[in-house]
Amino acid sequence: MKIGLVSYEFIDNDIEFNISQMEKAMRSVQGKVNLLCFGETFLQGFDALNWNYENDKHIAISVDSEIIQQICGMTLRYKTDILFGYIEKCDDSLYSSCAVIENGKLVHKYRRISKGWKKYSITDSHYKEGTDTSEFLYHGQSVMIALCGDIWDYPERFKTNNLLIWPVYVNFDLGEWTKYEGEYAEQAYLAANQTLMINSISENPKSYGGAFYFVDGKLEKKLAYDTESILIIEV
Repeated sequence: MKIGLVSYEFIDNDIEFNISQMEKAMRSVQGKVNLLCFGETFLQGFDALNWNYENDKHIAISVDSEIIQQICGMTLRYKTDILFGYIEKCDDSLYSSCAVIENGKLVHKYRRISKGWKKYSITDSHYKEGTDTSEFLYHGQSVMIALCGDIWDYPERFKTNNLLIWPVYVNFDLGEWTKYEGEYAEQAYLAANQTLMINSISENPKSYGGAFYFVDGKLEKKLAYDTESILIIEV
């Protein structure tokens, strides 16, 4: 099974552009990978919310939205499955979630369990975290998903003998990354022997992106920073 880790730019509150980035990646690897993985909240952008529920409820999307259906259609058109982060609306609650769409259908949804995705000192009860950390089957292989701070706050909740996919959004500068690459690899090893970590590029604030393959607590492969590219890993 081949998985592509996509380090592309997103723009906050520009879903049309961000979906076009998904489509660009699908088009570029059509027939070469089974699954493309994007970073945390890639669909709307990590800083899309302003923590006023009356505003934010219109930015979040539900799993039965036309936007999700559009992305489902793209997986059929390009014969490439997709995993991506997004701000989810369910009834009157908002979550930082991750969707897996396989062959035109939503087959798995994960909600971040750590609270660092939001400004929790000013948010109300509409902004919630998930509770379930179950694995799912993809092409016969068990896969675990964690989002960003999950592996720092609750590594024991994600302990697996299988593959961990870890979408994040962090905006370290290039000097900081020389230190944090190793720390992220070691932290991932508390949960899994094999981890795929994906970070997106953004301009405001500046994020240099990156994609990483960690094996047994060590960095095995990575992408160059600040360059839109796809790291393809066979697992």
